[in-house]
Amino acid sequence: MASYDFRCTACDHIFARHMPMRDLGRVKVACPACGSTKVERIFTPFYAKTIRKS
Repeated sequence: MASYDFRCTACDHIFARHMPMRDLGRVKVACPACGSTKVERIFTPFYAKTIRKS
């Protein structure tokens, strides 16, 4: 499962949601603060943590 960050355009609340990649774009995401489905995805940097030293 992947974690996606969203921002509600109705109340400006930022929240994260865990869902399978196949559900992204298929499932309506609702804001947990106001219940609106007018949300946009926020792109955040990706960090990979490994046990190898660089």
